[in-house]
Amino acid sequence: MNAIVFLIQCPDQKGLVAGITSFFSERDFNILHCQQYTDVQDSQYFMRIKLEDNGGLEHSLLEQQFTEFATALNLTWSVRYSDQPYRVALLVTRASHCPYDLLSRELEGELKCEIPVVIGNHNDLAGMAKQFNKPFYHLPITKETKPQQEAQINSLLEEYDIDLVVMARYMQILSEAFVEQHAGHVINIHHGFLPAFQGAKPYHQAYDRGVKIIGATSHYATADLDEGPIIEQGVERVMHDNSPEDLVMIGKDIERLVLAKAVKAHIEHRIIISGRRTIVFSEGA
Repeated sequence: MNAIVFLIQCPDQKGLVAGITSFFSERDFNILHCQQYTDVQDSQYFMRIKLEDNGGLEHSLLEQQFTEFATALNLTWSVRYSDQPYRVALLVTRASHCPYDLLSRELEGELKCEIPVVIGNHNDLAGMAKQFNKPFYHLPITKETKPQQEAQINSLLEEYDIDLVVMARYMQILSEAFVEQHAGHVINIHHGFLPAFQGAKPYHQAYDRGVKIIGATSHYATADLDEGPIIEQGVERVMHDNSPEDLVMIGKDIERLVLAKAVKAHIEHRIIISGRRTIVFSEGA
């Protein structure tokens, strides 16, 4: 069964639920699921509504009519159709655990998306891409060639019709121009529980501080390094006798899961970005 998912946000006001649901019911849409949240501090309303795509109304006409409806209520919205799966590009460096996990989940059907291309600034993971029958593009980068390299990445994103870019332990800082061009469509995994232990070797920092919990954070990439809206976080308890190498291994497991959850939430159209925050609706609907 095909479905249509709308994400809606607007200033909170009376009659929103009744008005929005009536719009769809009047057009003979069956509402499969509806989630909502009101931020009382900022007086903002958020909704995710999932409809059965019965083919009764062309998508272009539905969007045209909803645009007219949304304008009257000052709604900001986006829509996604389940018969048009997200196309995801992986940016990689040398670490294989996160990209390998995502490719495995795509292969097993756990991630309902298409990963048509892997792009690396080193050639180390070309064999991994070949194992999954994915084209691999090696685009080396230096400080001097960064603009040209990102232009090549953009060219590939356009060629492969990419909807989402995942920095699967891509250990490069994207330029401000790049992240602004793809705002809300680049997900990063940080090997640390932000905002603590930022910078190099977070697990070694954690070891030196004798922490009892380590974690990882997945967030949207912005021009402010490691400060984009957080999508998902995970933690694991550690003991005093865990070595830095132990923490690295434990951390890799957290990173895999946290990044996969963030990508899954995005491709299921469950995330609304609101300033520096995200509203992430629950899965399973």
